[in-house]
Amino acid sequence: MAPRCSLEEALSLAATWRAEGKRIVLANGCFDLLHVGHVRYLQAARALGDVLLVALNSDASVRRLKGAGRPVVGEGERAEIVAALRPVDAVVVFDEDTVDSLVSRLRPDVQAKGTDYTEESVPERESVLGAGGRVAIAGDPKDHSTRDLIAAILQRFAR
Repeated sequence: MAPRCSLEEALSLAATWRAEGKRIVLANGCFDLLHVGHVRYLQAARALGDVLLVALNSDASVRRLKGAGRPVVGEGERAEIVAALRPVDAVVVFDEDTVDSLVSRLRPDVQAKGTDYTEESVPERESVLGAGGRVAIAGDPKDHSTRDLIAAILQRFAR
C-alpha cells in the first residue's frame, strides 16, 4: 500500500523520485465515496508518468468546496482508501482549496486533472507552468460524481 505522508515527507519523496529521473504526476481531489470515475482518473493520471502522488482535500477543504454534510468519509479513511489503490505511490492531505501551494513546492512534471476541466480551465494552470510542468486532462468522461451517488442512495433508501 502507498503511504499517506506529511508535506515534508511528500517533498522528500518528490526529491528522491526526481533524483532517480522519475516523471512525477500530481493528481488531486476530494475522493469522497470512491467510485469508478475516481479509479479511472487515477489510472489515467498514473499512465502520464512514473510515479503518482495524490493530493487529497482535507475535511475542512471539502466542506468549503462541497458544502454542509460533506465529506461523508473523513480524510483519514479517504487517504487510506486512495493510498491502497494500485496506481497511487503516495497520498498527502492538504487544507487549501487548490493545490497551487503544493505545485509550487513539489514541482510535478505533470498536474493531472479530471475531464470536467480543460487544460485552460485548470485552477492551478499558472502554478504548474511556472514550476516547469505541464497540465494534462485524465480519465473518462465525467459521467460519475459523488453528488449523484449520494442522490441515488437517498432516492433508493429514503423512507
